[in-house]
Amino acid sequence: MADEIFPTAFYFLVRIGNSGIGKDASFLDVSGLGAEMETETYVEGGENRFVHRLPKGVKHQNLVLSRGLASTSSALVKWCRETLQGGLATAIVTKDLDVWLLDAGGRPLRTWAFTGAYPVKWQAESFNAMKNELAIEKIEFAFQSFTRGDD
Repeated sequence: MADEIFPTAFYFLVRIGNSGIGKDASFLDVSGLGAEMETETYVEGGENRFVHRLPKGVKHQNLVLSRGLASTSSALVKWCRETLQGGLATAIVTKDLDVWLLDAGGRPLRTWAFTGAYPVKWQAESFNAMKNELAIEKIEFAFQSFTRGDD
């Protein structure tokens, strides 16, 4: 335990599918890496000291990626536009996403693999003439499942 080094959270890599989105996948922030067990409360008649909490299933947050506002010609922006503005006239195209937390040498320390992901929300952060800040966009993805790779 004394030799364990706790990783920093600022050096990470995101890969979206096996398409040409690779260079388009530079992000400032990744959130939504987690799972939560949903429970149902059951009150037992005559038992007033506690209630039973029964497991129902696992719930995941959406994966949220933030970055500087990208060109409309980027492959990721095109995929988001086709999905969010397509009106469900065509089938939604899903992709697998991988998130790697890297060490100082660029080697993966932790990995998360998301299968069957597709964009469900795109949002530009507010613009403010009184601040000199980068224009940020957030893309939120739903997914079928995710796994955390072994250390």
